[in-house]
Amino acid sequence: MSGPLRLALVGCGAISRWHRQAIEEVAEIEIAACIDVDGEKAHETARECNAVGYDSLSAAVSAGGFEAALVMVPHHLHEAVALEVLDAGLHLLLEKPMAPTPEACERILHAAAKAPGVFMVGENAQYWPEVRIVQDAVQRRLIGDVVTAAVHLFLPPLPDYYGGAKPWRFDAGQAGGGLSIDTGSHYIRPLRMWLGEITEVVAAMERPHAAMEGESLARALFRFETGVVASFSLLLTTGAIAPQEMFRVTGTEGELTVGLDVKLYDRDHRGGRVLDPEVPQGYMRSYAGQLRDFAHAAQHGEPLEAGPEVALGELRTALAMARSATSGRWEPVW
Repeated sequence: MSGPLRLALVGCGAISRWHRQAIEEVAEIEIAACIDVDGEKAHETARECNAVGYDSLSAAVSAGGFEAALVMVPHHLHEAVALEVLDAGLHLLLEKPMAPTPEACERILHAAAKAPGVFMVGENAQYWPEVRIVQDAVQRRLIGDVVTAAVHLFLPPLPDYYGGAKPWRFDAGQAGGGLSIDTGSHYIRPLRMWLGEITEVVAAMERPHAAMEGESLARALFRFETGVVASFSLLLTTGAIAPQEMFRVTGTEGELTVGLDVKLYDRDHRGGRVLDPEVPQGYMRSYAGQLRDFAHAAQHGEPLEAGPEVALGELRTALAMARSATSGRWEPVW
């Protein structure tokens, strides 16, 4: 295929703005259509993107003019919209989670296996520069054997995502749960990249943010196939938040931390040294990496860095956390 991949944005809410910002840096993609059930929002986004606006996916598919769709709708709609995109023969980039249940995910995967296009689940943490720096350091054994790891993320309810009279992320039916199934995905994937697959979890969940039907506080321990145990903490809070290290990976010979940068603490650098400071970093850069991978797969048949089935790991982990919070026991991730 010559020229950039022509992409339709399906859903023009807050997350679409982050993707649009990233696409400005990705020459391999151009936005050709903007679709939203709110026709005014679709046409406004289309004007900003020099694209065509539609208030339904079916109308956009009938008109044509694009080869791929980036689906960014509430979680409970993922299956229906994904199946429509796949049935149309389009390449599909579907925002995480693939769907709120394993059964719905299996139906999507089954349809994708029979469809001609590329199917990718968008977990941008796979392309997060800091995460990849840690992955390289772990693989190079800069901290020896990994002993344990920790995720710590306290975040405010950003108005773009949690604002308005009835934000869908506060609705457990639309979101499929609370913080763990949504934001948690971005922090479970890095642990899996560094430590392997999670086999069982034990968790406690609470609702300190009363407007959210699902959990707004999750504390968990994850046990990995290697025997390593990691801690996992998420909180949605309106209070002031102190500086925090999002990730800490501890080994037999040192420690890695991820905050504003990636630091290595070892015998020669007990005060820590910044790893790969010359590498452009920042969470937002992960979206451009994800979009390039998708475009290269769609246009040139290159394999995706992580196939869509990999995303089942984050979903199954979040669901196991929810089961454990009810049972009070370690629950298998299946």
